[in-house]
Amino acid sequence: MSKIEFLKTELAKKFNTNLFQFSHAFGDDVLVVSKDDIIPVLSFLKESGRFDFLMDVCGAHYPDREKSFEVIYHLFSSKDAARLRIKVQLGEAESIPTAIRVWKGADWFEREAYDMFGIRFSGHPNLRKILTHHQFVGHPLRKDYEADRQQHLTESLPIHFDNEEGIDGSVLNDKYLPLNVGPSHPATHGTLRIMVELDGEAVTRSHVEIGYLHRCFEKMAETHPYNQVIPYTDRLNYCSAPMNNVGYCKAVERLLGVEIPPKAQAMRVILCELSRIIDHTVSVGTGGVDLGALTAFFHLFTYREKVYSLFEKLCGARLTVSMTRVGGMAQDAPEGWFDDVLAFCKEMRAGVDEISKLMLDNKIFIKRTQGVAPVAPAEAIQWGYTGPLLRACGVGLDIRKISPYYGYDALDFEVPVGTNGDIYDRYLVRIEEMRQSIRIIEQVCRNVPGGDFTIRDKSIVLPDKKDVYGNIEGLMNHFMLVIKGLRPPPGEVYDATEAANGELGFYLVSDGSANPYRLKVRPPCFAIYQSFSSVVKGWQLADAIATVASMNVIAGELDR
Repeated sequence: MSKIEFLKTELAKKFNTNLFQFSHAFGDDVLVVSKDDIIPVLSFLKESGRFDFLMDVCGAHYPDREKSFEVIYHLFSSKDAARLRIKVQLGEAESIPTAIRVWKGADWFEREAYDMFGIRFSGHPNLRKILTHHQFVGHPLRKDYEADRQQHLTESLPIHFDNEEGIDGSVLNDKYLPLNVGPSHPATHGTLRIMVELDGEAVTRSHVEIGYLHRCFEKMAETHPYNQVIPYTDRLNYCSAPMNNVGYCKAVERLLGVEIPPKAQAMRVILCELSRIIDHTVSVGTGGVDLGALTAFFHLFTYREKVYSLFEKLCGARLTVSMTRVGGMAQDAPEGWFDDVLAFCKEMRAGVDEISKLMLDNKIFIKRTQGVAPVAPAEAIQWGYTGPLLRACGVGLDIRKISPYYGYDALDFEVPVGTNGDIYDRYLVRIEEMRQSIRIIEQVCRNVPGGDFTIRDKSIVLPDKKDVYGNIEGLMNHFMLVIKGLRPPPGEVYDATEAANGELGFYLVSDGSANPYRLKVRPPCFAIYQSFSSVVKGWQLADAIATVASMNVIAGELDR
């Protein structure tokens, strides 16, 4: 029995499934239900143990349909890596019940769908804008909103909080001290506004305001051909740009139904694991700075620069590389590059030991992080934690293991898991993951497959320059692909990779044209950061700074 048939059988025990629509396309199981059934179905699937994660909630706009909006829920099972996409169709004047009572992590995702599309979630305790500012008029991801229509903010909001019921309680308590921590505080990097209410130095209430780096990535994706979206993905998590390239291209390739050559897979794995190392380097290094360890920061960034030099030798760019292409890689690795990567791994292995001594074995660092702001495993799953923060809580979920891609199942590496879910364990997991990434890179570099670095499908990949300039067929293939564009078949996929911060998912909808019809990013730290106010409540202000640092919030992927 297929998964979708099994699911249909299970749901039939409690629901009239004649009213449901089941389908399976491009490897995804899809269920369409009514707005009245969505919460009972979500609750049943969670309580039955079938799906424990709500990975994403998003919207889509189809103005030509009678019910012009879709609300899409992406569920995941950590037991067998099963995924399910549940869709609800809504009319302009309709609302849909909130899923917060089933999963806390639905909170910000529903607010985003409301902000971007105007979809109303009845019962949501705090349904207001989240990425656009309070003066913004309209909903930017609707198809009738022009991509170049900018609206500037003229006046910021004063310090405000959400009260215990989640309602916007902007009235301040005279007993406590209200304080703006960011975006001016160095730990918020100019992009995160944190407001706290203090009883002495203890945080009684906290509230975060995001959207300071909203680049309209998803709107821009609708106005650009598929390959021209790749440079935009670089700027999601710019601390590990190649991982975003790979995640996006992997989703498009799945929609196209193509498999990239083994050599391209190997190159992507190497780039991703190098990116994981430098992302964790930035996280650990800047986390140290936020706790006063400036020396470790300078030392760590030496290794990041070495990886950037490897990127530069590969493609000419350092920070935002745009090295992948739909169908493979932009070009082959230069002679000796894999040997250079192996030499770096040998150096980095010793470097990780030094980093561990500087940070994890430092008495001050230990006292500032051990036992501070812990998150229980069940709570982490409720919020939608993935990646190092989830594993620090003791949940050993890693997509590279449970749903392997690009040959990860043939590689020998371990998944580091913490025990306490505190700030210390978050850094401990990242340090050990750097060691495991080195193991992975060395295995791949020593066994790089031969063959081409890209597929040679003329409807997907541009021909070599020598063919463009040397024969009429190559010239015409180049001309037709540039003019006509890459055109995946109509359909939709959700594809995920294990990025440095956790699950990086791309929900891609194609209408058969040269541009994506809808491209939704599921950024790892978006789900994580929404828990910040809950996690830091009752802890010291200094602990709140350590907490936001340990969450490794990258505004480029948070706001998009």
